[in-house]
Amino acid sequence: MASKRRFSYQWRQFLPVLGLTWTAVVLFFVYFYNRELEARTTIYRNHLEFICDRILVACQGDEDVMRFANFTSRYFESTQFSEVKVFVYDSQNNKLLYNIGTSILQDYSDAAPLPEYKEAELTGRGEAVTKADEEVNLSIIKRSEDGKYFVHATVPFNVPFKDLFGKKSFWPLIILLIVASALSYISTKLLTRNVTLLRDFAQKAADGKVDYDVSKFPHDELGDISREIIKIYQEKDAAVSKSEKEHKVAINAIEEKARVKKQLTNNINHELKTPVGVIRGYLETIRSNPDMDNDTKNHFLNRAYENVERLCNLLTDVGAITLLEDGAKNIPVSEVDFHDLVFTIEHDLRVTGIAGNMKFNYDIPLNCYVKGNSNLLTGLISNLIKNAAQYSHGTEMGIKLVVESEKHYTFSFYDNGVGVEPDHLPHLFERFYRVDAGRSRKSGGTGLGLPIVKNTIEALGGSISVHNRTEGGLEFLFTLEKWTRHS
Repeated sequence: MASKRRFSYQWRQFLPVLGLTWTAVVLFFVYFYNRELEARTTIYRNHLEFICDRILVACQGDEDVMRFANFTSRYFESTQFSEVKVFVYDSQNNKLLYNIGTSILQDYSDAAPLPEYKEAELTGRGEAVTKADEEVNLSIIKRSEDGKYFVHATVPFNVPFKDLFGKKSFWPLIILLIVASALSYISTKLLTRNVTLLRDFAQKAADGKVDYDVSKFPHDELGDISREIIKIYQEKDAAVSKSEKEHKVAINAIEEKARVKKQLTNNINHELKTPVGVIRGYLETIRSNPDMDNDTKNHFLNRAYENVERLCNLLTDVGAITLLEDGAKNIPVSEVDFHDLVFTIEHDLRVTGIAGNMKFNYDIPLNCYVKGNSNLLTGLISNLIKNAAQYSHGTEMGIKLVVESEKHYTFSFYDNGVGVEPDHLPHLFERFYRVDAGRSRKSGGTGLGLPIVKNTIEALGGSISVHNRTEGGLEFLFTLEKWTRHS
């Protein structure tokens, strides 16, 4: 509540400036008043001295003093000197010779003790400003050269401020104060505008709204500083937001990796149970029937051996896919002649027989050098061949170069088999995914061949996709990076 009642920053700046402005204006008028008062005093003093000097001349020349005094009264009638009083004393005879106006000093002995008379006796001239009954009087006393006569001229000297400047004297002061106040308000508003805008920005930033129109700030030094502050804050906020997003992505990636590993572990456990169970069943049967005929025993041993082979293949594939996922950045790459690699695989098919009864074709140009790893690429092609031989039910398969760009080769591995249903295509690269689980297990597949192919391509910086061919069968399109001198 206290923060709502406090003055705004603008008013806390405006009020002191307003006070200083008013003080300056009042001091100016006080100074002007004093100057005008001094000028008026000089005028009064000069007139009184003139009267005193003229009367002294008349006294010393035996002229008629009253005639000049009466002339003076008529001359100053209806002026500020209309109430002038003049007294002429004879100091030797101690008496008041002439007077215009009533005097409370009836003889010179009453006047002599006054300071202004003592000053006149010493210097020939005395001056005094006296106050009686709230009336201020200016008095000039002059002594004749022979010291016989003293002339005392006095006039009321009440000069109010309004009389000094006239009836309209206050209007300039009022107008000046209004103008000065308005200028003070406008100037402080302009000076504190940056602070007000920064406060608004801070309030919005506290509410999470950092988008702010910086064009509102004036184009001066304070405005430039304010815009820089907002720019720094917005960049920092963007960096924090980016960091938070990256952190969330990293957390999601870690969680996804943990989920995949857990799923992989569960799948491995499930896949291991089948061959291990089969092997155990056959061996227990042979063990519990020592009189079993040789043909039946050999049949059981052969089936147990087949499942051992399947178990070994599963463990080999699990090790391969784990290596690709965990150590993809550490895989050594070098220049690989892809034509020679495929040529070697085609030659070895006659010995290994992994292509079954299918014919293998290839169309790879000479000097087709890719950035890769010979062992991984050999495993990649072999897995594609095994997959086609086991599941395509076709008669031919092959690999060929289909697109060459500045940095990549795009290859096609195809077969002329039956293909797969469109619903299964997005899942072919998932671990342990089988289009037909029963037939896949009978054929000895581990369910990790195509995931290994995908991980190999991605570990080498390429990409892979699969689709059904219009003429029948599947086609895998994958890219490999060209080998360059800078690789």
